[in-house]
Amino acid sequence: MNLRNFLDQAFSKALVAAGAPEGTQGMVRPSAKANFGDYQSNGVMPVAKKLGMNPREFAQQVVEKVALDGVIDKLEIAGPGFINIFLNKDWVADQLKAFDERCGVESQQSQTVAVDYSAPNVAKEMHVGHLRSTIIGDAVVRVLEFLGHKVVRCNHIGDWGTQFGMLIAHLEELMRDNPDVLESELSDLEEFYRQSKQKYDSDEEFAERARNYVVKLQGGDQWCNDMWRKLVDVTMEQNQKSYDRLNVTLTRDDVMGESQYNDMLPTVVADLKEKGLAVEDEGAVVVFLEEFKNKDGDPMGVIIQKKDGGFLYTTTDIACAKYRHEELGADRVLYFIDSRQAQHLQQAWTIVRKAGYVPETMSLEHHAFGMMLGKDGRPFKTRSGGVVKLSDLLDEAEQRATALIESKSSDLTDQQKQDVIDAVSIGAVKYADLSKNRTTDYIFEWDNMLSFDGNTAPYLQYAYTRVASVFRKAEESLESFSADIVLHDEAERTLAMKLMQFSEVVDAVAKEGAPHLLCTYLYELSGNFMTFYEACPINKEGVEAEVRASRLALCKRVANAMCTGLNLLGIKVVDRM
Repeated sequence: MNLRNFLDQAFSKALVAAGAPEGTQGMVRPSAKANFGDYQSNGVMPVAKKLGMNPREFAQQVVEKVALDGVIDKLEIAGPGFINIFLNKDWVADQLKAFDERCGVESQQSQTVAVDYSAPNVAKEMHVGHLRSTIIGDAVVRVLEFLGHKVVRCNHIGDWGTQFGMLIAHLEELMRDNPDVLESELSDLEEFYRQSKQKYDSDEEFAERARNYVVKLQGGDQWCNDMWRKLVDVTMEQNQKSYDRLNVTLTRDDVMGESQYNDMLPTVVADLKEKGLAVEDEGAVVVFLEEFKNKDGDPMGVIIQKKDGGFLYTTTDIACAKYRHEELGADRVLYFIDSRQAQHLQQAWTIVRKAGYVPETMSLEHHAFGMMLGKDGRPFKTRSGGVVKLSDLLDEAEQRATALIESKSSDLTDQQKQDVIDAVSIGAVKYADLSKNRTTDYIFEWDNMLSFDGNTAPYLQYAYTRVASVFRKAEESLESFSADIVLHDEAERTLAMKLMQFSEVVDAVAKEGAPHLLCTYLYELSGNFMTFYEACPINKEGVEAEVRASRLALCKRVANAMCTGLNLLGIKVVDRM
């Protein structure tokens, strides 16, 4: 149950019953402080103002209309008309009975949601610049599927363009001397790309051959197509290793590269011209948009076909959106692309809407993100100033996590220790990113992200093991334990209320594409658990059997929420650390 939505609907009905217009929202929010209740309804004042009534008097009428017997312990009118909501602790305890691995989250009416994320380039190794799109997008995908939506993962890789002429030409030269080049030279994609570009810039004969290969590739030449396919296959094979290490759910089946829309591009351009949206201008085909102005204040021209007949990224993105409506039947399309692409996407979508390629009911959403920065506040680079390969970053994370875990005394077996290293190293890198508001830049710092203190993955992973250890000490099974929950202590009630908010946080992540909301929730839940653990003895002598059982049942719900929440973020948990 999404408790916030449940209460909002109840107060919306009460507001209407008291005289508010149909559709008035209850404006229910979690209270900032415990003395203001568990939740607060702020819907009275704007309605009272429109009705010309005293807000406190109208609030009293709303309170009298609220139909939540047994759910609410009491309601208080505060200030100029806020309604503080205090929930019945017995009702809360009863709701937690069904708090299994789904943590109270109900499946929703399924939408088809296409999620565009990761999007590396062919013949280039993934680098840190791909990290944010990949892990933020994947966390949101997991949440959407958990809620019951049909999710189509769209890995919109850069697998087409003029650069493939030089890549094919270089591959051809290498294969003359070494037929097994795919297993040797292409093991370092960055070096292969660098050599291709260097030859293209310095050798005119090579450059001419490369340009001819572009024409042949675009014309459907079988040999060029085979070489292009080899480059795509090798690249995605290497990328899959990074996806697997990152515990990301993308597979080769999710690749929907730029090349997929090639056949649509001439038709799109011709159709836009026929609709009067596109015109020829100095040899190119351009769409002039009143919604965007150039520096002179004139409508901005968006080129969709160059003078030489070539198409642009905008053309591809127009075709892409069209495809996602017509072929995928998407209700929502989420693009996890960095903030610098905002205007480009808005222009493409403006054209798409004007052309009628997607209905107004289909939501096109740019979930932009900022940059990963080094301690110097500049884009994260190697010491020599180069781009940091993603594989190198993950290697360093594993090395640092190994040193950290080895420095702590434990009775873990070698396999258990390796499991902890894997979980902590990848979890730390992912959580350091996911816990930040995606719209902002963030500083990448090894010491902070691998700390067992503060809002970090190791802290949360350790908190989960603390819950698991409670059950080992109690000699009970975490998975099968069952008992009624009775809330007496304030720390118990606070923990229970935080558990009840799991569903509304998950809904917010799906709606806003913001995994940091779930990170913040899990961090606060861990803090509530530690307060509860210290204030409410469980396995100590003198604790009554029923109280002990109730507190263990609460612990089980915490474990479910921690494990489920971290899994939705793509972060593994372990039972021992």
